[in-house]
Amino acid sequence: MTAGAFKLMFLALMGAGIPVAIAMAGASLIYVLVAGNPPPFVVIHRMVGGIDSFPLLAVPFFILAGNLMNVGGITTRIYNFALSLVGWLKGGLGHVNIVGSVVFAGMSGTAIADAAGLGTIEIKAMREHGYDPEFAVGVTAASATLGPIIPPSLPFVIYGMFANVSVGALFLAGLMPGAVMTVLMMLTVAWYAHKNGWGSDVKFEWARIRKAFAELGTVIVFPLGLWIAAEAGANMTIAVPLAMALLLVADRVFRFSAVLPIMTPVLLIGGMTTGLFTATEGAIAASVWALFLGVVWYRTLSWKLFVKASMDTVETSSTVLLIVAAASIFGWMLTATRTTELIAQWILAFADAPWKFLLLANALMLFVGCFLEPTAAITILVPILLPIVTQLGIDPIHFGLVMVLNLMIGLLHPPMGLVLFVLARVAKLSVERTTMAILPWLIPLLGSLVLVTFLPSISLWLPKALG
Repeated sequence: MTAGAFKLMFLALMGAGIPVAIAMAGASLIYVLVAGNPPPFVVIHRMVGGIDSFPLLAVPFFILAGNLMNVGGITTRIYNFALSLVGWLKGGLGHVNIVGSVVFAGMSGTAIADAAGLGTIEIKAMREHGYDPEFAVGVTAASATLGPIIPPSLPFVIYGMFANVSVGALFLAGLMPGAVMTVLMMLTVAWYAHKNGWGSDVKFEWARIRKAFAELGTVIVFPLGLWIAAEAGANMTIAVPLAMALLLVADRVFRFSAVLPIMTPVLLIGGMTTGLFTATEGAIAASVWALFLGVVWYRTLSWKLFVKASMDTVETSSTVLLIVAAASIFGWMLTATRTTELIAQWILAFADAPWKFLLLANALMLFVGCFLEPTAAITILVPILLPIVTQLGIDPIHFGLVMVLNLMIGLLHPPMGLVLFVLARVAKLSVERTTMAILPWLIPLLGSLVLVTFLPSISLWLPKALG
């Protein structure tokens, strides 16, 4: 059996509406059975080996951390913090929506969690303040794409495993692109506010603004203070617990709204860059932190809610790991049948410069993102495209940012955009109206994609500076 027949089998199974994981594993098994070599047990062996990975432990723990934050009422605190910080601007709740997503992105790691959790609160509030449902849905969908760009990020964990690059470096690389996306989306809200003559949604009060900036300042001072202590030769085994104790005291005394949730990405990035823990151990630390906040500190997480979060985590993790297991044998078969080599030769024949390849890869990933969810797309595309990336001298960390951003935009598109369907249900709008509401927001998202794609320094500056 030829490599062409293997590809046709996979496409036929996908075209028949079979889930992507079953299609990948099924095409591999059929090929092995018909070809007679290698033996069929290799399929199971490769699938099990594909998920027998320490880095993959980060997947269920990051999902658990996001779910615990969602069910534990942390989303309400994040919304109130964002309202204090930017709600007084023109088109205030639009800005609140984006800033809230930036904060929540530092805990959930997925666009779906952002859209379903924080999006529910934001859309309800915007409708009560007289905003069009379409605008509320559009800004919520666009801001939800920040979830997997700003660390932590489940797609980065999957990409890092398949591309064999540092997940910590990918997390660092996502910070600047996330900032670029935030600025462009807030400028879009400002344009809508100017066009429609919108005012602010809360009164400008110095007390409220001071408290919000005090919270931001606390988050900035915490890592800065630890860095100064380390440079001064302080014993960090004493300094870190002491700093955490002072942070908790400050939170209790000043009654901060969201300092402790905002600290999640700070703790993760700080721990990974200093070598205190790996990305996988960081995921466990994030789950423990979420448990501490929900059970001990805020006391909003009941046993019933904990069980619900755990069951949701099991369901989501099972789906992700099944796709990864199927992709392991599928990727191995692509290599064994020389399919990746043939595709690489075909692409390099007319995309012999990095910018040409990146342009072609963007078009491909935007198209694929409309039909496959990100985990499946990453597991299929990385074995095919990464050899070309290496050959053309493109940094694989930069390419990882480009790939994930493309696939996040794909989540907003029919026919398979998961964020699209989640928000249609939350806002009680038809899929058609939701699609039309999202279309204008593709402008800032595609603008961010162009900048991140052709200005690699945006994503590579921090990993190089801190690496």
